[in-house]
Amino acid sequence: MAEESEPTQEADSAGQLLCQARQLVPAALDKARAATGFPGRWKSIISKLERVSPCLSDLSSHPCFAKNELCKELLQSVTKTVAEAIGLAGRCCSAEPLCSGKLRMQSDLDALSGELDVLLNDCELLVKTGVLGDAAAATAMSPSVTKSPTQDGVRELLARLQIGHAEAKHRAVDGLLEAMREDEKSVLAALGRSNICALIRLLSANSMKTRETAATVICLLAESWSCEKLLVSEGVLPPLIRLAESGSLVCREKAVVSLQRLSMAADTARSIVGHGGVPVLIEICQIGDSICQAAAAGTLRNLSAVPDVRQTLADEGIIRVMIDLLNCGMVLGSKEYAAECLQNLTAINDDLRRSVVSEGGPLSLLAYMDGPLPQEPAVCALRNLIGSVAVDGLMSLGVLPRLVHVLKDGSLGARQAAAGIICRISSSSETKKAIGELGCVPLLARMLDAKANTAREVAAQAISGLMSHPQNKRELKKEEKSVANLVRLLDPSPQNTAKKYAVACLLSLSSSKRCKKQMISYGAVGFLKKLCESDIAGAKKLLERLERRKLRGLFIRK
Repeated sequence: MAEESEPTQEADSAGQLLCQARQLVPAALDKARAATGFPGRWKSIISKLERVSPCLSDLSSHPCFAKNELCKELLQSVTKTVAEAIGLAGRCCSAEPLCSGKLRMQSDLDALSGELDVLLNDCELLVKTGVLGDAAAATAMSPSVTKSPTQDGVRELLARLQIGHAEAKHRAVDGLLEAMREDEKSVLAALGRSNICALIRLLSANSMKTRETAATVICLLAESWSCEKLLVSEGVLPPLIRLAESGSLVCREKAVVSLQRLSMAADTARSIVGHGGVPVLIEICQIGDSICQAAAAGTLRNLSAVPDVRQTLADEGIIRVMIDLLNCGMVLGSKEYAAECLQNLTAINDDLRRSVVSEGGPLSLLAYMDGPLPQEPAVCALRNLIGSVAVDGLMSLGVLPRLVHVLKDGSLGARQAAAGIICRISSSSETKKAIGELGCVPLLARMLDAKANTAREVAAQAISGLMSHPQNKRELKKEEKSVANLVRLLDPSPQNTAKKYAVACLLSLSSSKRCKKQMISYGAVGFLKKLCESDIAGAKKLLERLERRKLRGLFIRK
């Protein structure tokens, strides 16, 4: 029975507050209409007081009226504010001159008008946006349902983000941050569009502490990968860019980290560029602290992955800034992002490639390859620059020893890029000789059995380009599995793009009796017959050599 009486007591309490507020409104209107002085201000206040009663009627008719504290708190605020209006109107009706002066009265009337605006807005939010229902949801749940302490109050905290004064909203966002740290899943499950909008508005709050807390919550939401589309669609980017530009240290850090997470979507990256975020990010890369610098560089890396914004990035000076980060970034992460950014910028645009070369990019990329960071982005960027930089210049900078190191210890992507560079620089006999003397041929031969078709293709292409030098051919013969792997690359299926290079490599080895014997034993003849039908260059010639070998062996056995 005790449990049944609690809702009735709450309803009576809310009903009493509603009755009190309804009684005060007519008295406040009578007093306000009788007030003298400041007619413009009183006219505005009267129009707002006239809207209070309809709002109270809408509130009291809501199904969730009196089921939570929000209604009662709002009614208490209405009662207090309307009583203040009666008091101020009484002072203006007095025949005695104002004791506190006209300026003070003007200030009090403006404050009263602002209070009424907040109350009317809060009442509308409670009734029309579903906040009232959300806040009551936790109360409506069955008492038998086991909930964490965080889950009990999450919906009310989210509702309080949208109503009340600045201080109340600050307390709400503080509570929400604490709730996210305790049980992030509960908060994410309760979030709705209106809650996101309220959080975004708090990024522009007058209180620096509120802005910092809101930025921290939004950063956690962005990092959760669960509502990034909602954040962007509700307009989070402009306030984040403003905070990154001129906010406190905490605001800048959280804003830039949020931008880094959100910019992984191509459409969002374009929006960041469109909202003027690039100059801000570039400036942070130059003067920001280590965390902000790394996040800004990561964001620019994400932007550079979108082809249609690359020229805009270059126009803002990103190339020089990324090269500077390669040379002296405050943290290793900044350098890695810079290398990846240069890789993206040089992917297809010849003008950007020439700009990177003219700014000294090749030397910085080679120096980066000597460090502890993943080598793949720098090697890929160098591969993109081949054709825009003289081969002799690269050789003089010591590119070959670094390529050998990558072929030995790099990731498959890095080794593939290194093989691509070798393909492009091995045009002269001297270069081919130097590449062979550094031991590249065996390293390339071991890539022929890689799982990735592109890696096998570029390795076969690089080897085929080196075979005109006798020593390189001898090195390939020494590799135990080289012939077997090359024969497997004769597979005529369309997915195998390495077959034409495999034919070229095997043709160069076909002068060796031992190699021809291996080719035959591994089934090269069957593959070549199919390749001849596809007009693969060199396939017919290689087949003729192998069939002569088979015919000669047949006569010898007989």
